[in-house]
Amino acid sequence: MRGALCGLVLAMIVTPTPGHAEQRPLWELGVGPVALYLPDYRGSDEGRGYVYPFPYVAYRGDHLKVDREGIRGIFFESDRVELDVSMNATQPVDSQKNRARQGMPDLDATIEIGPQLGILLARDREIDYKYRLRLRLPIRAVIATDFHHVQSQGWVAYPHLNLDLRPAFLGGSWNLGFNAGPVFGTQKYHQYFYGVTGPFATPGRPAYEAHGGYSGTMLLASISRHVGKVWIGGYVRYDLLNGATFGPSPLVRQNTAFAAGLAIAWVFAEAGTKVETPD
Repeated sequence: MRGALCGLVLAMIVTPTPGHAEQRPLWELGVGPVALYLPDYRGSDEGRGYVYPFPYVAYRGDHLKVDREGIRGIFFESDRVELDVSMNATQPVDSQKNRARQGMPDLDATIEIGPQLGILLARDREIDYKYRLRLRLPIRAVIATDFHHVQSQGWVAYPHLNLDLRPAFLGGSWNLGFNAGPVFGTQKYHQYFYGVTGPFATPGRPAYEAHGGYSGTMLLASISRHVGKVWIGGYVRYDLLNGATFGPSPLVRQNTAFAAGLAIAWVFAEAGTKVETPD
């Protein structure tokens, strides 16, 4: 289950960004390895490396898409505005392997899902564009689960600018994506990761109750391309936590967080039907 979750994290972050429209299969299936480095949680001074099988899935329907933007159910779409579904996830954490959390309950995996409004701000041309700048406004409910039970853990929002490029100096075949924006979380969301209740307080880890509000700033860059039947994708993410409302928590050991991933997938099956797509 942990491997599937880490694969899901990568699938939602490392995705081809748009370049020129081309004919591609309605759906594709593939498999390959994924290597990840993830902090135990944002603000932790410890992280882990993971290597897992990576399921590559692409579906390019009119109202359901699994593509460069992740898993999306499109409710409304025009030339400038799009309303769809946003998803994200975090890996589980064994508290006994994290010095700051030793003696505390483990952190279950979280799955985030909710609506996202996308607004087009600029592009060089409508068809076959080389750059596109959008404002994206996702708000997601957070669910923690160990795949035996499910518990709500508040809400998170990530309003951000998204720049998609397909630069000529890379031959026009590599897709680049950049995201930057602040993160906001509810009190329950922050308490799940950063709260320390009385039974788990120690002289070196005083009790702490988190508050809702600003949760730092996230910067993300991704790159991907198709080479015949092979798909390659990678990403790096950097979080700045200075000024976050949970900064005083004893579980926050540093004000930065770094994550990265690389995946390679061989596409072994595809639909005979072709559709026009910008990935």
